[in-house]
Amino acid sequence: MTSPRTGKARSGERAARRAASLQSALAAAQASALPQTGDGHEHELITGEAVALDLRPTGFALRVAGAAIDFVTYLGGGILLLLFVLPLLADWLRPDEATQAAWTVALLVVVTVVLPTAVELATHGKSLGRLAVGARIVRDDGGAVGFRHTFVRSLTGILEIYLTLGGLAVLVALLNGKSKRMGDLLAGTYSQYERVSKEVVPVYGVPQSLVPWAQTADVARMPDRLARRVSQFLRQADKFTPATRRRLAGELAAEASISVYPVPRTEPELMLAALAAIRREREFTALTLERERLTHLEPALRGLPHGFPDRG
Repeated sequence: MTSPRTGKARSGERAARRAASLQSALAAAQASALPQTGDGHEHELITGEAVALDLRPTGFALRVAGAAIDFVTYLGGGILLLLFVLPLLADWLRPDEATQAAWTVALLVVVTVVLPTAVELATHGKSLGRLAVGARIVRDDGGAVGFRHTFVRSLTGILEIYLTLGGLAVLVALLNGKSKRMGDLLAGTYSQYERVSKEVVPVYGVPQSLVPWAQTADVARMPDRLARRVSQFLRQADKFTPATRRRLAGELAAEASISVYPVPRTEPELMLAALAAIRREREFTALTLERERLTHLEPALRGLPHGFPDRG
C-alpha cells in the first residue's frame, strides 16, 4: 500500500516533468515559428557562450546612401582645403613647385585615408553617412573594429570608391550576401544595421464573451512560474502553428484551471487571456492602493516628533 507521502512525491515529480515538457515544447514551437531566411542561420552569430545573436547586416541601398554621404563630405572637405588652405600656406611660406605638389599629394592622402581611418577608429565604426542610415562597421565576429580594419578599408577605398567612383564597390557588394565591398572582404568586416523597430507588447483585456464570468469568478493567485508561461504564450501565440497553439493553450489552461472557480466553458486561449487580464488588473489595483497608503502616511513618516525643533 502506497503511503500518502510517497503519493505526494510521485505527484510532485509528475508535475515537474509536465512543466519541463511544456517549457521545452514552448521553446521548440517558438524556434520553429520564427521567420527563416535561407538556411535559417544566415544572420546568426554564435558567441563563446554558445548564444546565437541575430545581427542584421545593412542593406545594399542603405550602404550606398551612407557611402554617398561620406564621399560628398570627404571630397567636399578636400576641395575646400585645396582651394583655401593651400593657397594661404603658399602665400605665407612661398614654397617651390615640388613642395606644392608634395603638399597636394599629402592633402589627398589625408582626405582619402587618414581622415576616414581616424573617424572610424574614434567612433568605433561610425561616420556621418552611417550615422544617418543607422549603420556601423564591425568585425565578422561582431566586435569593434581596430586600426588594422579601418586602415585596410580606407586604403582599399581609394581604388573601389574614388578611382572607380564607387563602381567596383557596388559590383562587389551586389555579389555578396552581406553587401560587403572589397575593403570589408580584405579587412574581415561588415556593416551592421543598428536601428531595430521597437517591439510593441500586446495588452489583452477580458474577452467580451467572458466579461459576465469575470465579474463573479473566483480567481486565486497563480504560481509566478505558471503566470510567466501564460504571459509568454499570449505574446507569442500568433507565431505558432495552429496545432501547436491549440495544444499549448489546452495544457496551460488545464494547469491554470486549478486556480479558477467556476471554470468557464470557452476556448482555452480565451480563458488564458481572461486570467491574464484579471491578474493584471488586480495587481494594478493593489499597487495603486499601496501608493495611496504611502501617500497618506508620508506626512507622519517625514514629519518631526511633537515638539522637536527643525534644525534644517
